Amino acid sequence: MSNPDTQSPFNTIPAVVVALALVIIGIEAVFSLGARGIVGGPAAIGWRLDALQSYAFSGEIFWWMVDTQRWSVENLLRCVSYLFVHGSFTQALFVCVFLLALGKMVAEVFGEIRMLLVFLLSGISGALIYATVGSDYPLIGGFPAVYGLIGAFTFVRWIALGAMGEQQARAFSLIGMLMGIQLLFGLILGGRPDWVADIAGFATGFGVSFFLVPGGWQRILQKIRRD
Repeated sequence: MSNPDTQSPFNTIPAVVVALALVIIGIEAVFSLGARGIVGGPAAIGWRLDALQSYAFSGEIFWWMVDTQRWSVENLLRCVSYLFVHGSFTQALFVCVFLLALGKMVAEVFGEIRMLLVFLLSGISGALIYATVGSDYPLIGGFPAVYGLIGAFTFVRWIALGAMGEQQARAFSLIGMLMGIQLLFGLILGGRPDWVADIAGFATGFGVSFFLVPGGWQRILQKIRRD
């Protein structure tokens, strides 16, 4: 029997969550090392920009596909690939922190495959709603998918509070706080409309939870009573 004091903390985090975090931080590590000339030589300085051009979600490209009905796989993949490309190490780090914390909680209730579905569907929804804004800025980063996990976590809290006879509106305190912070930074620094993708991700994560939670609400209630 292994000593719990020597076990890795990753043992308690579902494998799919760890895998997603490793992909995100691994890609960011390559970009950061390349920008510093540690790997890849002089050409590596432009790796991040090349990735943004190839994998970021672009509303212009999306509407071009709609208008021309030319649905190339390469451009359709942008609806998902943008989640793994970030503008900076700090952005990628914050995404990974939220992913590890919220992904763990959602996967424990929903299961790993359903948690991954929440992540991907929220990211896709965020991109499609972002396209309706008509912004010239490309959409990058995993926050729309992370906000989807916040939506699923909010769903679980919403059910739990209702079962305990408490005010269910309290379940939305986390998203309210995060959006308040985002609004504040947007007013101070001048924000981009990518918050629209975040809200869409949250709404998707909350909405699909009604269909993805295994065993329905009863399983959530039973888990809450056991804990």
